[in-house]
Amino acid sequence: MKYYFLSDAHLGTRVVSDTHAHEQKLVDWLDMAKLDATAIFLLGDIFDFWFEYKMVVPKGFTRLLGKLREITESGIPIHFFVGNHDLWTFGYLEQELGLIVHTAPMTVELGDKQFFLAHGDGLGDKSRSFSFIRSIFHNKTCQRLFRSLIPSSWGLSFGFRWSESNRRKHDQNNVKFLGEDKEPLVLFAKHHALEHPIDFYVFGHRHIVLNLMLQSKTQVLIIGDFMREFSYAVFDGTTMAIENFE
Repeated sequence: MKYYFLSDAHLGTRVVSDTHAHEQKLVDWLDMAKLDATAIFLLGDIFDFWFEYKMVVPKGFTRLLGKLREITESGIPIHFFVGNHDLWTFGYLEQELGLIVHTAPMTVELGDKQFFLAHGDGLGDKSRSFSFIRSIFHNKTCQRLFRSLIPSSWGLSFGFRWSESNRRKHDQNNVKFLGEDKEPLVLFAKHHALEHPIDFYVFGHRHIVLNLMLQSKTQVLIIGDFMREFSYAVFDGTTMAIENFE
């Protein structure tokens, strides 16, 4: 029994010099995971930008998409959580690849442990500007207007430029652990755990690696990214560990 967790690959990002090698490394990780995986959880921002038009999806990613379909057809479920960069999925990933797509956090029992799984955006973050932008991104009317009024070539080009700008700003801020009393996802987990019996909180989003024991039975993991850290988490039925893929 093994469950694998990975987030924040940001495939297609223009801040990575060799995008094909980056994609191939994720495919290699999937080849490794499928050997003994009970299930695979992709916790958001796997793509640096993903928006599905009625007849158009972003160009590229053929190695990854083919591998995902191969694994789901073999009987291993792959759960895809939308992030804040790849939330605009409207059926393609489910219908063509067989992914199980989640648009909200999920509590699930794996083995005999309770897991709270989420990308992490919007949890514990009190920034009004981020909340405002997030509400627009998730608004169904705004999504329909974007898809119907903006040609796919313009829309996808804009999306990848926006993502590149966001990533460079993120890098300039030199993101690091803010401390147990300030880290939004840790604060969220502490508050949530007061009323819910959760063994493991597992998040992406922050691009940091954190394995923090809150209580004797509650553990918070932020699993880094798969563009610089190449980190992931694995649960063997008893313990959770964060590892690096080489």
